[in-house]
Amino acid sequence: MNPPCQASDVVRAASRFALPGEVVDVRRHGSGLIHDTWLVTCSAAGGVARFILQCMRIDVFPHPDRVMENIRRVTDHALAELKACGVADAHRRTLCCVPTHDGAWLADDGTGGCWRAYPFIERTHAVDMPESNAQVREAARAFAGFQKTAASLGGPRLHETIPEFHHTPRRIQALEDAASADRNGRAAQVRDELAFVRSHAVECTRIADLMARGIIPERVAHNDTKISNVLFDDATGEGICVVDLDTTMPGTVLSDFGDLVRSAAGGTAEDDPRPEANRLDLHRFTAITEGYLSAADFLEPSERDQLAFSAWLITMECGVRFLTDFLAGDTYFRSTRPGQNLDRCRSQFALAQSIADQLSELERIVARTADRQANG
Repeated sequence: MNPPCQASDVVRAASRFALPGEVVDVRRHGSGLIHDTWLVTCSAAGGVARFILQCMRIDVFPHPDRVMENIRRVTDHALAELKACGVADAHRRTLCCVPTHDGAWLADDGTGGCWRAYPFIERTHAVDMPESNAQVREAARAFAGFQKTAASLGGPRLHETIPEFHHTPRRIQALEDAASADRNGRAAQVRDELAFVRSHAVECTRIADLMARGIIPERVAHNDTKISNVLFDDATGEGICVVDLDTTMPGTVLSDFGDLVRSAAGGTAEDDPRPEANRLDLHRFTAITEGYLSAADFLEPSERDQLAFSAWLITMECGVRFLTDFLAGDTYFRSTRPGQNLDRCRSQFALAQSIADQLSELERIVARTADRQANG
């Protein structure tokens, strides 16, 4: 894991990019668990211009050039589509990459840091936790719109920036490997959690099996659809821009739907040490389903049939990933206190059980919503 950046590192990195003026302020931005993200303010003619600079985790994304190629292709395509549709504020509705002075999209700061830059999208805000059903409905609509636009992307297949990122059986195998190695002497603390995963291992193969058989199609997916990865318009509350595109790559859009349910329809913060508090909110699930299906008219029936199940599966998978990282010594997810990844794991497993207990009702909600929208 990279050491945390300092303000001087950010200023040095910013000097490599084609920014409009002198850097006058830098400050940390957002709550992401992977990259080091900064808000940079530059002097500009008639005022200031703001940008997001990120120092990428090369241990997580060992091929940052491939990450940026994916992002460039997807965002250039989105911008072209928006302009073709006559959208007046197209540049606020998709990320845009800022080049370096020599026309590259990544900059080495000379100390091993790999940086990229985006214009800051003004008059928007992000949230870590959902504030209303209307807000999660907007987030779901935004993610579905992102998927729909990406579905028309031409050219070669995107790079897999993290191979088999949402291949749940592979994630379980990685957990078993970490438990067997037990390099940090933590396996004895998580016997119950390991038993819970093992009891559901067969169910966790469903989506991977359906994809392998061609029943569920491969599509361009975002693969990290937390509500914090949607920017909302300050004035209207509309979800206008999907961000954090590092894991945008081939996969299944079911993972995106499921991850939004996991992160936005639970009952507590992801790392709450009271796992029993993390129960699925049916009203939030309904709002997500309504927003998503309002824009996801590209779905095949085989995908729609697995939407509710995908919420359970991705929640299980996320718990598995947190548990694996805990056993491995907290090397992937940024943690600020001992045991935080174990708390995250237990919270996810409690939510997965809550989803399983209500799965029949969730399937009915999906079916009713789909029928209502199909019939106008």
